[in-house]
Amino acid sequence: MTWRPDLTVAAILQHDDGRFLVVEERIGDAIVFNQPAGHVEDGESIIAAVVRETLEETAWQMLPRHLVGLYLWRNPVNGRSTLRVAISGDLVAHEASRRLDHGILAAHWMSREALLAQPNRLRSPLVLRCIDDYLAGRRFGLDALTHMALQPVAQSA
Repeated sequence: MTWRPDLTVAAILQHDDGRFLVVEERIGDAIVFNQPAGHVEDGESIIAAVVRETLEETAWQMLPRHLVGLYLWRNPVNGRSTLRVAISGDLVAHEASRRLDHGILAAHWMSREALLAQPNRLRSPLVLRCIDDYLAGRRFGLDALTHMALQPVAQSA
């Protein structure tokens, strides 16, 4: 049986006051908190995906700086697996008049403690794990992420 986890990205963005940028989103009947995150689209690089998702979900433009980590998680409720690529960066500009993506209720700045106090409202355990790894200083160069555009393999003569 072929196993295909969903490839997703998440932006880990911290304000000068220590709070993190999170989205409040509706997933089915639940309203949960998550990092700005989403699926990598066909043909899209991981870095382009995190920039796009952050803008669509929060109206913030980001400049990616570091890979925080790769996280493989299986949802115990539905059995689906996710491979999350967490990337930290700098905020560049806010497009306050921009409409947020479908399903996103609001973008918030929240401390780790505020998120920890609402464990049932976290979309997954990945939310706190990514923040904790970021706070622990986990940073890897973005050059670890290589996007190779699909091109035909050269045939040897």
